[in-house]
Amino acid sequence: MRVPFASLTLTLALLAPPAHAEIRAVVVGVSDYLTLDADLKGPSNDARLMAETLVARGVDPARITVLTSDPNGLPAGTVPGQPLRAEILAALAAATEASIPGDTVVFTFSGHGAQAPDMSGDEGGGYDEILLPADAAGWKGAIGAVENAILDDELQVWAQATLSKGVQVIGLIDACHSATGFRAVGGQGVARVVDEATLGIPDDITPVAGTPAPPLSGEFVFLYSSQSDQRSFEYPMADGSWHGEFTLRLAQTLRDAPDASWAQVLAATTEAMVQGPARQMPDGEGPLLSAPVFGTGSTTERFPLKDGKLAAGLLQGLADGAEVALYATPAGGDPLATLTLTKVTAREASFDAPLPASAQWAELTSAPPAAPLTLAAPVLADPADARDYTPWTAALPDTGTAPDLVPILTEGTIALAQADGVLDPEGPGSSPRIRLEPGETPAEAVARTLDQAAHGLALRKVLAGATGRSLTGKAPLAMTIDRRAAEGDCGQPGPQAPFDPAQGVSPCDQLWLTLTNTSGTTQDVSVLYFTADFRVQPIFPSQSLSNRLAPGESARVGLQIEPGSTAGLEEIWALAVPAASDAPRVDLTRLATTETTRAAPADPMTVWLESRMEPDAQSRGFTPKPAPLTMLRQILRLTPGDTTPAPMEN
Repeated sequence: MRVPFASLTLTLALLAPPAHAEIRAVVVGVSDYLTLDADLKGPSNDARLMAETLVARGVDPARITVLTSDPNGLPAGTVPGQPLRAEILAALAAATEASIPGDTVVFTFSGHGAQAPDMSGDEGGGYDEILLPADAAGWKGAIGAVENAILDDELQVWAQATLSKGVQVIGLIDACHSATGFRAVGGQGVARVVDEATLGIPDDITPVAGTPAPPLSGEFVFLYSSQSDQRSFEYPMADGSWHGEFTLRLAQTLRDAPDASWAQVLAATTEAMVQGPARQMPDGEGPLLSAPVFGTGSTTERFPLKDGKLAAGLLQGLADGAEVALYATPAGGDPLATLTLTKVTAREASFDAPLPASAQWAELTSAPPAAPLTLAAPVLADPADARDYTPWTAALPDTGTAPDLVPILTEGTIALAQADGVLDPEGPGSSPRIRLEPGETPAEAVARTLDQAAHGLALRKVLAGATGRSLTGKAPLAMTIDRRAAEGDCGQPGPQAPFDPAQGVSPCDQLWLTLTNTSGTTQDVSVLYFTADFRVQPIFPSQSLSNRLAPGESARVGLQIEPGSTAGLEEIWALAVPAASDAPRVDLTRLATTETTRAAPADPMTVWLESRMEPDAQSRGFTPKPAPLTMLRQILRLTPGDTTPAPMEN
């Protein structure tokens, strides 16, 4: 049974409280373990970041207890402590005791999770999901538990007692409990889970059968850093500091969530994580998912300047080479100049030229140009595999820091894992393999596949960096998707029904997109498809069809998943660009190809996007984005079959 806090994610749930209602928070970050050989680098940084985010959204620092392995840099006025079991439980109890109906208690945890046999029977004969405080130790037979662990049973009792007082509960936890299923080899990330062997849990212990505990009753929302069968990772940023991937993306999202619901925050955080080094997918549940996040967050998309520098950095999603427009005011006005960011650290950045005298604010206009594809050193999936991989490894380029992909030697070829090093995270074969085409050598196959991956990943980054960051602003394009599931083994398509992302898609399924211009201006619309093996497929427009939509006008676009796919995650990209009067149509399907001997494009948006995909774009100077660009992304979870989508007649 999955209960709140079970898959643990870090969620800072701040819901719109009644007038005069108070918010109390217990923020936990466990980097250093006193007994277990399981230290992490990111949780203390996560705790500081989450405390800063809570304060920025209006929580009184005096009502934030931060239990962390490193209290340096915490916001002034917060209450520090150590992340020990007794202190965590005492802080939660104190927050509940001090709260009255209408108040909110926020609990965030960043550190290791694990599983242990259920010895009480409330899991129905399964396993307890546990959090590991700093003083957690191994299995103790005398007590039938992992010493000093915090069980999901205990958290549920605390949560229900709090809810029964009429107090809202928000659970935020960046940890996981799945130590099996996916192997990580050679990746740069560290999983936040401790397996049963490390905890010394005997193999012959049988969980106690019993009746599952009743579900929580009350007003709550819980966000989880990954699905119940996935692991949650932490990674280093460019300045060498570490953060949980979920915590980092969630905090960035919350900055731009003045009026968003928790469901919208979860969706935006998920999209940001999909573009990152790991394919862990956050999750959420609770009756307050549709409720608004408390506070207003930032009231402007602009960042302040302080002492000649930008008072924002890596933690806000900025990076060296990003371009910003400078303004005198936090909103409105004409840009004074456009400069490029340099020396970006966690919380500040410098500029490549002097600032105008009246500049006080900066607004991100474009992410950095795409960097060259970087690989980690190849690793052998199975140490007992005696096959000769020399022809493959000899063809790989030199390795670099912060790799995009991890080459894994398996099955006589190379599988390309994400930067987390997890092989086949969505099922057998879901990490793309480098396959020989007729007449190819391994070196030629490696070059072809890496060129394809470099193009697809670069385009993905450039499009994400060129589109807006608003969570609640009305997009000029709306997209709905219907599915016609294939019957049997790629039989006739069944009846049309609204597409449910949780169900995924299967071979031969048809997907029909309805794209509607919801703005007051004409839009040129294009659709691309990003495959699990990093290819970009053109979908719409095709066959010289017009892709220009007047206000209120819709277009219907179909694609079909072909037979033979392996499992994996793929994406539909719907792109919209305002149409200039009497200008040629903007058709972004040209971006799908890696060919360099193409006719000159007719529109400046395609030219600009292509220039951003070139590694030396920054050295050639600043070129402004010619128009706003909107991107709607739909993630697809594929079951076995061929992942290449076939455009369908409209």
